[in-house]
Amino acid sequence: MQNEITFEIRKPNVLTHKSEVAVKKSIESLLVKQKLPEILFVSSYPPRECGIATYSQDLIKALNNKYRNSFSIKVCALESGESNFVYPQEVKHTLNTNDYPRYLELAHQINIDPSIDLAVVQHEFGFFQGKGEAAFLRFLNWLTKPVIVVFHTVLPNPDLALKEKVRSIALASASVVVMTQNAARILREEYGVPKLNIEVIPHGTHLVPHLDANLLKEKYGLSGRKVLSTFGLLNSGKGIETTLNALPAIIKVNPEVLFLIIGKTHPSVVKSEGEKYRDLLQAKVKELNLFHHVIFINRYLPLEDLLEYLQLTDLYLFTSRDPNQAVSGTFSYAMSCGCPIISTPIPHAQEMLTKDTGIIVDFQNAEQLADGVNRLMSDDDLRMAFRSNALQQIVPTAWENSAIAHALLVQKTTTPINFMTPMPHSRYGHPEKMVLKNRLPVINLEHVKKMTDEFAMFQFAKINQPDPESGYTLDDNARALIGMCMHYETTRSNEDLAYLDTYLNFIKFCLQPGGKFLNYVNTDRDFTEQNNTTNLADSNGRAIWALGFLLSKRAFLPKEMAIKAEMVMERALIQVNEMHSTRSMAFVIKGLYYSTRSKKSDKNTALIIMLANRLVQMYKHESEQDWRWYEGYLTYANSILPEAMLCAWLETGEVIYKEIALESFDFLLSRTFDQSGIKVISNQSWLYKGQEAALHGEQPIDVAYTILTLSKFYDAFRDEKYLHKMETAFNWFLGNNHLHQIIYNPCTGGCYDGLEAKQVNLNQGAESTLSYLMARLTMEKYHSVNG
Repeated sequence: MQNEITFEIRKPNVLTHKSEVAVKKSIESLLVKQKLPEILFVSSYPPRECGIATYSQDLIKALNNKYRNSFSIKVCALESGESNFVYPQEVKHTLNTNDYPRYLELAHQINIDPSIDLAVVQHEFGFFQGKGEAAFLRFLNWLTKPVIVVFHTVLPNPDLALKEKVRSIALASASVVVMTQNAARILREEYGVPKLNIEVIPHGTHLVPHLDANLLKEKYGLSGRKVLSTFGLLNSGKGIETTLNALPAIIKVNPEVLFLIIGKTHPSVVKSEGEKYRDLLQAKVKELNLFHHVIFINRYLPLEDLLEYLQLTDLYLFTSRDPNQAVSGTFSYAMSCGCPIISTPIPHAQEMLTKDTGIIVDFQNAEQLADGVNRLMSDDDLRMAFRSNALQQIVPTAWENSAIAHALLVQKTTTPINFMTPMPHSRYGHPEKMVLKNRLPVINLEHVKKMTDEFAMFQFAKINQPDPESGYTLDDNARALIGMCMHYETTRSNEDLAYLDTYLNFIKFCLQPGGKFLNYVNTDRDFTEQNNTTNLADSNGRAIWALGFLLSKRAFLPKEMAIKAEMVMERALIQVNEMHSTRSMAFVIKGLYYSTRSKKSDKNTALIIMLANRLVQMYKHESEQDWRWYEGYLTYANSILPEAMLCAWLETGEVIYKEIALESFDFLLSRTFDQSGIKVISNQSWLYKGQEAALHGEQPIDVAYTILTLSKFYDAFRDEKYLHKMETAFNWFLGNNHLHQIIYNPCTGGCYDGLEAKQVNLNQGAESTLSYLMARLTMEKYHSVNG
């Protein structure tokens, strides 16, 4: 299923800034006039204070962030009784769920509205009570547009009446969505809903920057405390008294414990019984003398504040008393913030928590809860393991991934099954498949800067925190120099110059007297033993590429920076004659080619010819009818080989270089692209001649290098197939991969380290982050409208 990015094909930097702005405005105006498919969300919605209202707002925001150029989203806000809410502009309709004639009126308005293609209904039994149940079912049956119903609660062991209600809702829907596998099982086995009609899309969660907990505790005046927390709109079902009853035993072992009860009382509870439950909890605090260990935060927190409270939390306690609570947004948010969790056994917790991710205790069992808290508070390693494992399990539920899953479901739901027959609700008069167009993420250097100290860029990260113990490498700082050069060319930001200087100085530091570079440096700034046990040829070639790339931009860089880079490159070129590794030679060809863009050099051109001829000989030796390649295998960074041959042709005009560049690149593309997208060579098993490719183990660097090479080929030949493949390849970072999960993290600006068979590697190291940055900046040359 192919996602797309909208491009205007043009040469970079041809238009003046004013004319670019004018063109963009005219295109944006055109997009407004062209009606996008419209999705109507039927849900409670802020400013109504309700968990499902927040859920819908978060989901809609995520969908708009990714797919604003694909469809528009409007809302029908559900209200309980007469309300005077002031809604945001996306709210198109309202429905007082107690106004039963209004259901028919609303259905008619949706049916005759040509802009609405689909309705997505957020269902909770509490929304439709009494006669509202029958009115809601009639509403669904009256609609002539396809409907997706999202069940927020699926009750087990239904009686005949409940089973019939749910089956009728499912029958009236094109698809039903639930948030856990357990809920899907209950729908199938206990309600008889067909498996094909059910989609499981977990409750979305927010990506967070994983800020330093001690700094956050200091910010909120909680320094020195071990923080337990729970949050959500307060009601007796939360079971918070269980924690209060457990606190004396916890405090006896951990006297610095502080329990935060975050959230105001649920509005419907206030309406029916006032603050009765809160008063009960406060009385319990007084009875047990817990004044110094309990804080009530009695307000509806802004999202940023809430996520910070969760990030400073040492243990999150979920003590729901309802065994049938199918899913909890508060539980999901706590996991996404890296909170170790102790929970009662609601179905959601049983599905998400294992012995490696958390602790489950019995309902209302204060003794078990106290034991669990004391155990975790005394074992820092176990808490950290729970945190890491929980993050790995929860990250697929990020709102960005939820948006992908919902968009694919919308696409499937609005696509005619029989392409020969137009769907009656189609506005276009012929069957069309909705095209999903990703918006390019904003360029974000935050993680690159976080990974860089005054000496160089660190090699690895633990999640998104730099790992100084991994030290620094020439490889990463060469890539950083290229990426920051590309960024500076776009922005001319003085801040970039300081980073460029840092990366260039590190490359110079790694250069040895004989003209070769060492690669590995520890935080004491000593070269490590790994330099003696690892082949450093590719690292040397990569450094020359980076230096040449910087020199190609000398026209707008400080003169002294260009002089330094030229001096280092001249010293490094001494040892090029000794290079015979395919990739090291390719990197050097690229570096020499770029350096000659700003300053012609017969010596450098002669080096290009020497190295290109070596690659030609390797190609002729290995190439066969069905294997147009330089080696008997495909490994990593494959695309730099045809790109180097292209650069050699562009520099010399030698036709054989061009022919081999085109032949080998077409071969590589045939092995890495199919109808579903790009699938680069696995890092788990190289692809040998005559064998099948391994399916999983894809790394961002290979996707990024492919994009850089496609860009070079497009610029040289203006063949749109290269441009289309660039779009396809970049969409891999945005979720068009076999897991349908984002690889780029827009919250941190980092990029995950790899795509495996069943999960994404959550660490955001230098290589992957810089690879994404180079790819993103390359795409910037060609896109014109980013929504």
